[in-house]
Amino acid sequence: MTLAGFEHSMVKAGDVNIHAVVGGQGSPLVLLHGFPQTWWEWRKMMPLLAPHHTVVAIDLRGAGQSDCPQGGYDKAQLAADTHAVMNALGYEKYAVCGHDIGGMVGLAQAALFREAVTHFAILDVPVPGWSRWEAIFSDPRVWHFAFHMKANLPERLLYGREYDYVSTFIFDRAYDHGAHDTADVRVFADAFAQPGRTRGGLEWYRAFPKDHADALEWKKDPLQMPVLALGGDLRWGPEIVAMMQEFATNVTGGGVAKCNHWLPEERPVETSEALLEFLAR
Repeated sequence: MTLAGFEHSMVKAGDVNIHAVVGGQGSPLVLLHGFPQTWWEWRKMMPLLAPHHTVVAIDLRGAGQSDCPQGGYDKAQLAADTHAVMNALGYEKYAVCGHDIGGMVGLAQAALFREAVTHFAILDVPVPGWSRWEAIFSDPRVWHFAFHMKANLPERLLYGREYDYVSTFIFDRAYDHGAHDTADVRVFADAFAQPGRTRGGLEWYRAFPKDHADALEWKKDPLQMPVLALGGDLRWGPEIVAMMQEFATNVTGGGVAKCNHWLPEERPVETSEALLEFLAR
């Protein structure tokens, strides 16, 4: 998949190759996707952001065109991958925006690379280390956490059914069911079905115990950079600012109206405007 004005490249990040899509002008902004998606989840926002920022959208380790090695799926390592990509592209300082699993990675990145991350925006996701983290495992909104964390079995059950799972996963969490057309869902399902990528995406969840232990340490030293926390008003929006205030001293944001989980696709204009205003401060 391509977007006008953006170039694709494979960037060496330590011992893995990470797929990056780069375009625009101005200060750098890296976009981190969630499950079960790829960089393509930002397709509606990237053209809106590019006149103001150099946009770098990557496929996380284990997704899309990036490598899917046997290990390294905890959020600290995914953050290290991203930092290595930005450094390889020549950016010592940059802003981070992450959605879903990408938001968890963004939190790790902001905590581990504080001198590099100028701004951190997180979109609609509960994070390991949150005081309610263990309690939310009984919340039906995250029924999939335990399923994905089960070793080996999900890969077997999902094999050959990737489109069914991805489409249901997306539309169960959508307010605007016109935000994803069949072709978009097929892009994500086909990427998820590539060899190793189903396992790669599930490994992001299997790393949760380490992620939680890491985040409990990070929150002892609150983030000082500006943090924007946005969520769909029908999903995590009502809780996300208070959640991020456990990790950072300067948090703004709230709920996006008439939106469920998929802010970059359901409300790309509103989300882009909020992000641009935040980054301009």
